[in-house]
Amino acid sequence: MTDIAENLKDVQAKIAKRADKWGQDASRVELVAVSKKQPVEKLKAALDAGQRVFGENRVQEAQQKWPDLREEYGDITLHLIGPLQTNKAKEAVALFDVIETVDRPKLARILAGEMEKQGRQIPIYIQVNIGAEDQKAGIPIEEADDFITLCREELGLNVKGLMCIPPAGEQPAPFFALLGKIAERNGLEYLSMGMSGDYEYAVQFGATSVRVGTGIFGAREG
Repeated sequence: MTDIAENLKDVQAKIAKRADKWGQDASRVELVAVSKKQPVEKLKAALDAGQRVFGENRVQEAQQKWPDLREEYGDITLHLIGPLQTNKAKEAVALFDVIETVDRPKLARILAGEMEKQGRQIPIYIQVNIGAEDQKAGIPIEEADDFITLCREELGLNVKGLMCIPPAGEQPAPFFALLGKIAERNGLEYLSMGMSGDYEYAVQFGATSVRVGTGIFGAREG
């Protein structure tokens, strides 16, 4: 488990180095430790090393792990970074502190209703299908501006920023740059982009949040 503490230091050092090289502010880059399918022992190792921001892909898995960890460690921030089904919106609003995968009007409307019911106006990211891939979630690029406006102005959601997952096997830089342009023209400062294989490129292009799993915890179980 000492490897996890060292891995965290290594990732933070790489973030700082890339940010310094390209004139970005490393202090604005939040490291989200992706804890999906990781055992509680590894999560505790990261928590003991000082990590407090984590990302989970599934509501049900997060419900099984995090309530007890929150009682033990307290100041944890939990991001939902996987696709959200509308029938899990109630549970997601109750459990997570940030929802990064808002990608369609129906889901946005249901989340707005749930947040009002629960009195929790939690931040959201709008997921953009930056590679226009049929198999991936995300609002289409050409609909992103109107969807951002809907979420902000009609639904009153706290749109913190944009999130994307570039196409696998392709150079990620152009996709990160495009997400930045969409954010800039909509007055959004926060960009959740970059994972274990490409987070350094994401930092170069202005990421304010990177989602790193295997780079911290090693290979997932199952």
